[in-house]
Amino acid sequence: MSSSTPHRRTSHTTSHTSRRTAHRRAAAVALAGVAALIATAVQSGTATAAPDPSPAKGNELVRLSPAQRAELIRDADAAKAKTADELGLGAKEKLVVRDVAKDRDGTLHTRYERTYDGLPVLGGDLVVATDAGKTEQVVKATAKALKPATVTPKISAAKAEAQAVSSAKAAGAERPDANRAPRKVIWAANGTPVLAYETVVGGLQEDGTPNELHVITDAATGAKLYEYQGVENGTGNTLYSGTVTLGTAQSGSSYTLTDTARGNHKTYNLNRGTSGTGTLFSGSDDVWGNGSASNAETAAADAHYGAALTWDYYKNVHGRSGIRGDGVGAYSRVHYGNNYVNAFWQDSCFCMTYGDGSGNANPLTSIDVAAHEMSHGVTSVTAGLNYSGESGGLNEATSDIFATAVEFYANNSSDVGDYLIGEEIDINGDGTPLRYMDKPSKDGASKDYWYSGIGGVDVHYSSGPANHFFYLLSEGSGTKTINGVTYNSPTSDGLPVTGIGRAKAEKIWFRALTTKFTSTTNYAGARTGTLAAAGELYGTDSAEYTAVANAWAGINVGARPGGGDPGDGTTFESSTNVNIPDYGSAVTSSLTVSGRTGNAPSNLQVGVDIVHSWRGDLRIDLVAPDGSTYRLKNSGYDPAADVHETYTVNASSESANGTWKLRVQDQGPADTGYIDGWRLTFP
Repeated sequence: MSSSTPHRRTSHTTSHTSRRTAHRRAAAVALAGVAALIATAVQSGTATAAPDPSPAKGNELVRLSPAQRAELIRDADAAKAKTADELGLGAKEKLVVRDVAKDRDGTLHTRYERTYDGLPVLGGDLVVATDAGKTEQVVKATAKALKPATVTPKISAAKAEAQAVSSAKAAGAERPDANRAPRKVIWAANGTPVLAYETVVGGLQEDGTPNELHVITDAATGAKLYEYQGVENGTGNTLYSGTVTLGTAQSGSSYTLTDTARGNHKTYNLNRGTSGTGTLFSGSDDVWGNGSASNAETAAADAHYGAALTWDYYKNVHGRSGIRGDGVGAYSRVHYGNNYVNAFWQDSCFCMTYGDGSGNANPLTSIDVAAHEMSHGVTSVTAGLNYSGESGGLNEATSDIFATAVEFYANNSSDVGDYLIGEEIDINGDGTPLRYMDKPSKDGASKDYWYSGIGGVDVHYSSGPANHFFYLLSEGSGTKTINGVTYNSPTSDGLPVTGIGRAKAEKIWFRALTTKFTSTTNYAGARTGTLAAAGELYGTDSAEYTAVANAWAGINVGARPGGGDPGDGTTFESSTNVNIPDYGSAVTSSLTVSGRTGNAPSNLQVGVDIVHSWRGDLRIDLVAPDGSTYRLKNSGYDPAADVHETYTVNASSESANGTWKLRVQDQGPADTGYIDGWRLTFP
């Protein structure tokens, strides 16, 4: 199931994002003072220390009407130059308002994009929280200063386009061509911001899904910096939900599948086509389908019903009026292609599209699939999580999380709520679901727990740990039966997790998505963001806050709370770039640890981010304050680029406080790079 911007397909197929790109770090740093919650939250790398205990501020988001939201956006737009100045942005930087959310206590969360010298900055998004006009918190997708060396390209747009089309062909695309001429951008989502070209390649992917491959090319060297797929694979007599009431419109003696109560959401028939809008479903009796896949209206009834449920869920549970929050409905297209086993969301058309499955007998129009696809749209207009690496896995998981929430919300006896994804559509042909949230690895490919290399896994499988987190937070670990389905959820450390209930878990994830996450948020950043959200909703001394920390620890992200130094989980980070000479002498990057007591722990976490064209050349050491060294990585055969790893060091003989160094030496010729940043975390 799929979209069209930094998004995802929810299908069982595997995308072809390059491993080198997928391993690159997406830095995201929450800066500035956070009244009552976060002093500085680092969203890339390991998890930061828990905030000091504080009571909840009643910070649930309020429901904004489209008109109220539009007024807040106008106000933010009128003040954007002043805001940029207050944030200390450079003279060439400007803010572009994207969205505004509001808390019950009046706090505003304004989401911005940035431009530099008139060029869009990809990975430059940020969220500013203000209370009575005073800035309380700033969450940035990158901590790097926007100071590209030049805005004059050295390679032509034509060369960038040729490289992008070639990349699409390598991924199996059919008839790839550039949808538009490459545009100049500043690429800031990883490493030092640079001038680049963004090319969007069209055509079809190898499984017949429309192709919107975004390729980012360095405008100085022609090197590919990043790529992601913009198409995200997510009375009626329905196939899956029984007889339901549908929102329709009447004109004379004819009815159409136009839901006038939900932003005029429409459902169209593509009739096996693969382009265009299709034909709006219409009829004379206002009865749609007969419960059989052979009737073209049946799939339409399912899709229309799923869209209505999703609209109602976001409005009634989270106070959001439509995907964009502007009261405008999307639209659905059914009967895409022939034997097409997928569904997808596209930002470019603001629409969902559904295939009919193998043999055209199992349309992908169940409640959870519809909710999954629409939730890709919500993610796109809020956090905008890049559809690659760890942020891509979180993007997919977000759609699964809210698909599950909508299915429970529907309370439909024909398709009861569960923690299974796609259990109705029989995509595997053997009655098994597409994904399992209690133990994701049961599907044979998804991952149960976070590990340092998960950014290189297809986003449909790297979503597993976040899905697992949500299940643990909602229901807890161990065996449990819900609506006739038995679950048995394990934890990475073998310790139990007590759930807080799905309703609270949904609130926490939605608040984090809309006010804490950015385009580059990774798993560590998701932990930081959800802890902040839980603290704001329930207080940092609450059972809910503790449960969030325990659920993340249960999937190997961060430590269990309590029982140790009150600074447990504290991270000290250096984001200073240090060039590594090719086949030259060792270089070091330093950071100072202070405020600790006693020695360092036996499980000191050393997070290393190095951008380098051949990591096999690199020897990496940790140097303690007294000069003792700890080997992290030897040079040798290691045929890949970059180092984005977290190493565990027994440093219990070392004093915690003092100046620690990361020492790196390039021991082979012909490749260059730099230390992008590193950090020490005291679990």
